[in-house]
Amino acid sequence: MPIGTAFHDRTFPLCESLNYREWSGYYAVSAYEPHHEHEYNAIRNAAALIDISPLFKYRLTGRDATRLVDRIITRDMRKVTVGQVIYTPWCDEQGKVIDDGTVSRLEENTYRWTAADPSLRWFTQNAVGMDVRIEDISESIAALALQGPTSGRLLTHLVKDADVSTLKYFRVTKATIAAVPVEISRTGYTGDLGYEIWVPADQAGKVWDALMDQGRAFDIHPAGMLALDVARIEAGLLLIEVDFNSSKKALIEEQKYSPFEMGLTRLVNLDKARFVGQSALKEEQRHGSAREIVGLAIDWTEVEKLYEDVGLPPAVSAIASRVAVPVFKDGTQVGKATSSTWSPVLKKMIALATIKREHTRIGTRLQFEITVESVRHRVAATVVKMPFFNPKRKTATPVS
Repeated sequence: MPIGTAFHDRTFPLCESLNYREWSGYYAVSAYEPHHEHEYNAIRNAAALIDISPLFKYRLTGRDATRLVDRIITRDMRKVTVGQVIYTPWCDEQGKVIDDGTVSRLEENTYRWTAADPSLRWFTQNAVGMDVRIEDISESIAALALQGPTSGRLLTHLVKDADVSTLKYFRVTKATIAAVPVEISRTGYTGDLGYEIWVPADQAGKVWDALMDQGRAFDIHPAGMLALDVARIEAGLLLIEVDFNSSKKALIEEQKYSPFEMGLTRLVNLDKARFVGQSALKEEQRHGSAREIVGLAIDWTEVEKLYEDVGLPPAVSAIASRVAVPVFKDGTQVGKATSSTWSPVLKKMIALATIKREHTRIGTRLQFEITVESVRHRVAATVVKMPFFNPKRKTATPVS
């Protein structure tokens, strides 16, 4: 049975909808209000506060901590400096992704590692013979995502012992909020300007209260998973068990993905020192991947016509879909769309889709399956560059 996070005492009274879901053994708010519109708008137009405490979190220390991280991930830790955060996948021996997450280099040989799935066993197996300590800090450290255009100004107003206004994209700094020591990273899962705040679980309430109190002037709203799901698709960010599967949980080979298939080629440093899955990935690079996850823009005019033909107004759900639907090319199925949504900020329907490699070039015209009144139809879809939504404020520095 799920339990509440360290912020549950604060989020429960605000959750008017009582709409919850289970996330890694915790209760997570799906939407605070009956509809998630205001929460989504906070992400894109103001400041949204999201409880992300159910993430698995690990702390790695010791002489060989850097060596262990470098052995597991596909990126080159030699290029990562203290105070920097990286997003990275890590693979099994066959070059298939086990999980993806962020690694923060807090000190020369001290790291905080976040993951969607439990990873302690895998880290420990790869640490045999090394001088490294791996701690599961998932319960002792709570986390909040503060996302949106006014989030930087809010933190700059609230934090006095660190210069948040000049904190660069994918960097982390130590600070205090309400006299509580925290770490603030300029990261997030929304594709917007945003921060993640890492808090001792036993003092989590104080930090939430300070952010909500001082955040009123910046139009802060608590936001749940439904709003986050729409935002992360707009940002072209993948979700495990929806857009790809962990190789440790996959039932068949088709459910396993390599970083190349996930569109993460830029995050694979094949020339670095040996890492898990390196040989398999080198082989895949030589022969090419059979498929890749791409972005699709759905032809809304064709969608409207389908509804018009049956005498109905368009009725696409405001909730992002995680149900896979077929994608076709000239009548032949060439892939599947795994996440799709109506994008309020872009005013279009978009999807993340796994497509055969020969049909992944930008501008390729495909067909996306959509069901209207229990009848399946196909509408035009175009392969487009991701992320779909990529505002300059996300990476701009300093924060204005």
